[in-house]
Formats: sequence, C-alpha cells, structure tokens
Amino acid sequence: MVDRSLRLSARNVDAVLVSLVLPVMLMLVFVYFFGGAIDTGASHGDYVTYVAPGVLILCAGYGASMTAVSVTRDMAEGVIDRFRSLDVGGTAVLTGHVVASTVRNLAATAAVLAVALAIGFRPTADPARWLAALGVLLAYVVALAWLAAVVGLLAHSAEAAGGFTFFILFLPYPSSAFVPIDTMPGWLHGFAEHQPVTPVIESMRALLLDRPVGDALWPALAWSAGLTALALPLCALAFRRRTA
Repeated sequence: MVDRSLRLSARNVDAVLVSLVLPVMLMLVFVYFFGGAIDTGASHGDYVTYVAPGVLILCAGYGASMTAVSVTRDMAEGVIDRFRSLDVGGTAVLTGHVVASTVRNLAATAAVLAVALAIGFRPTADPARWLAALGVLLAYVVALAWLAAVVGLLAHSAEAAGGFTFFILFLPYPSSAFVPIDTMPGWLHGFAEHQPVTPVIESMRALLLDRPVGDALWPALAWSAGLTALALPLCALAFRRRTA
C-alpha cells in the first residue's frame, strides 16, 4: 500500500510540483518582499533565520492536503471494494497514504532547507539537535496526515477534500511562524500562543539555532500525539461507515 501510494504521487506530477515549489516561493516572498519591513528582534538575526521553520510547517500543510484528496479519490473510485475482496484492510490502505505523505513532506522539507541555506539561513545546531528538530517535525507531519485521512474519508469529492488545505495552511499565520506573537493584536494572543503550530515552530527554531527550548517542546509533542490519537479512531469509524 505504501508503494502504491508513492506511485500515485509520482503520477500526479502537477500536485507534487506545487507541494515542492509553492513553499519555496512563499519563503522567497516573505524574505525578499516583506522581510525588510518586519522586525523580529535582535535575538533572531536575519528574517530568513526567523521564518525558515515556519515555512517548513507550511510544507506539512500542503502534503496533508494531497493526502486528503488521495483518500477521497480512493473511496469514490471503488478501489477500496476491490482491496477488501483481497482481504486488504482499511488500516493498511490508510497507512500507505500516511507514509507516502510523510515521504513527500521530507522531500519538500529538503527543498525548502536547501533554498533557505542558499539565501542566508545559518542553523547552528549539532547533530543531536538536528535529529530532535526532525523528530518534532515528523511527529507533526504524521499527525496532520492522519487528520487529512479523516477528512478524505468524510469528504465525498476531491474538491471538498481540497478545502482542508485552507484551514491547515491558514493555521501557521496566527502563530509565531512569520512574526512574533507580541506584534499581533492583544485579542489574538491567546489563540496564537495555544494553538498546535506555535510550540512546534518554537521548538524547531530553538533546536536549529542551538537555543534553550524552554517549555515549548513538550506541548509540541503533546499536540502531535493528541491529534494522532484523535485521528486514528476517527479513521477507523469513518472507514467502517463508508464501507458498510
């Protein structure tokens, strides 16, 4: 099922290119169009250093949207009935989509990091901190992929599943991804500080720049674990209802 999902991704060249190129383009837009007008404080250095972890989270959103659409197409095209006749369970099918989504996200992450390094991003982390930052990112990517699978099972068209993109791609903006939270209106601080994206970004930023992580790491892992724990039974329930 993983191999099948990866092959489907490879055939959908347009979507793969968008998931790779669009985050890179957004980072270039933020750095070169808006970066000169945004003051993130002396402690954060150049704006590219501040914004790069946020763009990595955007990659996860694009990958999740592709997962939602792929699952919806599987459910709509009748291939699931054929898999069930071959005694292939829903868990295997959905896990294939989630693993393929994770692989796509790793490719997009590599592309964004390569461009960020080319335009001035200079992480100072040692290998252990690099691995820790990758672990935080992977935990969030997997959580989003399972949530996307739930949306794909509930949606009855690829267009409806694609609407999942809007919410996931919007979530990094009211967070510390692109500007410090204290520059936002006061009424927005509570949401920005306590939504899942902020601790993930703050953890990655601290790990990659070799700074104290503070109290951001455990909330980041807790959000990712909690979202995954919520999505797994919802996937099982939604799959049973769609295939009953």
